[in-house]
Parts: sequence; C-alpha cells; structure tokens
Amino acid sequence: MNEAEAILMGLRIWGSIGAVVAAIFLTVGMDRIDEDAQGAYVFRPLLIPGVLVIWPLVLWRWYLYESGREHWARRYGPPRRAHFAVGWILPIGICLIILSGLTLRQTWPADIVPVQLSGPAEVRQ
Repeated sequence: MNEAEAILMGLRIWGSIGAVVAAIFLTVGMDRIDEDAQGAYVFRPLLIPGVLVIWPLVLWRWYLYESGREHWARRYGPPRRAHFAVGWILPIGICLIILSGLTLRQTWPADIVPVQLSGPAEVRQ
C-alpha cells in the first residue's frame, strides 16, 4: 500500500465513522440536547457534511451535554479572551507579510532581453 492508498483508506474510515455518528446524532441526539430542534427535521440533512468532518467534536459535546458537565458560560470565555490578542496579531502579521513580500525581490534570468512594446499600428483605408 502506497501513501495515496493509505490516505484514501484513512479518509474512508473517517467518513464511515462520521456517517454512523451523523445518522445516530441527527436522529436521536439532536432532540436530546436541543429542545428547539425537536420536531424540526428539514434542516438536519444540511448538517450531515459538517458532522462527517467534525464527528469527534460532535461526540465530545454530546457527551458533555448528556453528562451534565456542560457550562455554557465557560464555553464562550476563551474565545472572548483571545479577541484582543488576535485583534493585534492579525493586522501586524498582515503588514509583516506585505513588507516581506515587497522586500524580497525576484531575480530575472540574465539571458532574457527586454523588449519595448509599441502601440498598435494604424490602419489606413
């Protein structure tokens, strides 16, 4: 088995587990953790691609809700604390990327002769 086959097999296993989790979560688990989703079945197929990809997170969050260890106030604390730092890191990083792109110049091959472009020739009738 080469690397491409191994990666493809890993993706198939990940997707298969995700499909099982999506089927169980969207039929049974959604009603148990969200009272607003009870009886709302039309939007659930839209969630299938997301659950296929992030099924470990879905299982972890479902476990926290079922065990009663979910504290909604603590869930939003870390992102809010990071907003100030990210608000400074992103613009500084973007400026550094632009400045490094402007300072690092590409070198042209020495054997290419510059050609002067001329305007289109006038057509006389």
